[in-house]
Amino acid sequence: MATLFYRYGSICEPDIIDTLNEFGFKILEMRNEVVNKDQSPNEGVRLLSEFLNQNPADAVFSINFFPFVSEVCNIYHIPYISWIVDSPVMELYATSIQNKYNRVFLFDREIYNEIHPLNPSCVFHLPLAVNIKSRQKAIEAVDEKMKKKFTCDISFVGSLYTEKCPYDRFKTKDEKLKGYLDGLMAAQMKVYGYYFIEECLSDEITEKFKKEFKGFYTYPAKSFLTDKITLSQLYIGNKISALERVEVMKRLSEKYNVELFTGSDTTDLPKIHSRGLVKSLTEMPVVFANSTINLNITSKAIRSGLPQRVFDILGCGGFMLSNYQSELFEHFNAGEDLDVYESMDDLVYKCGYYLAHPDKAAEMAKSAFEKTKKYHTLEIRMAQMFKLAFENCS
Repeated sequence: MATLFYRYGSICEPDIIDTLNEFGFKILEMRNEVVNKDQSPNEGVRLLSEFLNQNPADAVFSINFFPFVSEVCNIYHIPYISWIVDSPVMELYATSIQNKYNRVFLFDREIYNEIHPLNPSCVFHLPLAVNIKSRQKAIEAVDEKMKKKFTCDISFVGSLYTEKCPYDRFKTKDEKLKGYLDGLMAAQMKVYGYYFIEECLSDEITEKFKKEFKGFYTYPAKSFLTDKITLSQLYIGNKISALERVEVMKRLSEKYNVELFTGSDTTDLPKIHSRGLVKSLTEMPVVFANSTINLNITSKAIRSGLPQRVFDILGCGGFMLSNYQSELFEHFNAGEDLDVYESMDDLVYKCGYYLAHPDKAAEMAKSAFEKTKKYHTLEIRMAQMFKLAFENCS
């Protein structure tokens, strides 16, 4: 089966390509967007059409959803398989989501419930997964020196969101508006498993914010996107994620040794051990495998689903302490495979507990690894995906 992989540089792409190669697929690659981030949709249409004319494909695949790719595939009558791995992905609200050749797979059930009615026969819910063979190969390849370098009491790999928080550009003299939004975010930070921001935003509040926020995001083509969704997910969701992650790092670093692997600015975290970025395919697995506690702090824009970090940690044999996500318990058991914190105080307490009981953490990590290996590998998930893509859509 000839599959065109439309690439833009996602860290998920190499593992998926390896898996499809193992399936015996003929993989064609378009990489122009990897090197040209300013490519316009019109240019994308032209280049993709030229490529397909010269290289016939049975399907097109991408990480996340590209409306112009959908439009081209609709013209060529080629299935367009897209696996959403991030949130928010504003392109999901483009009217192109309704094209009949789409095969859109969403890892977050709450987002699925929102998008599915727009194209019921071609939008699916599918959790993410991990390339265990690749992760284990990376772990086994390191020497003792590198293993020691990445051995941690508590680690977190990821952005603090402080560098990608457009909400910080919001400047207003309306103290009532600012107070309401600050209070709303403070309340949401105390709640895990239910994201209520959008339903608490009135049309009046949304319009006031939009009026006072220079450059408020508007989708450049026809879409189902509303200003309320944009404010809730793109602006407030990212801001809450930044506030939460900084608070977690501050609270834990006051009491424990916390290693933070990030490209974010850590100037305001004097007690954190800032380690910079790690290589996703070769170094990150070593961190996960050699940390007593791996933290998962899910972005608030991910309402119910499990981010890639969850499967990567567990697929590396690491112990994970995570915020509550409702879909977590569809696949794993708290207290058996991993543990979940329900508040900042609970997080601080549980970190202390597992640092004092590393054998318990290691036992749970082993259970989670076996479960991940049995149910959540990329081979399993990609087989599920292609079966749904080609059997359930006419």
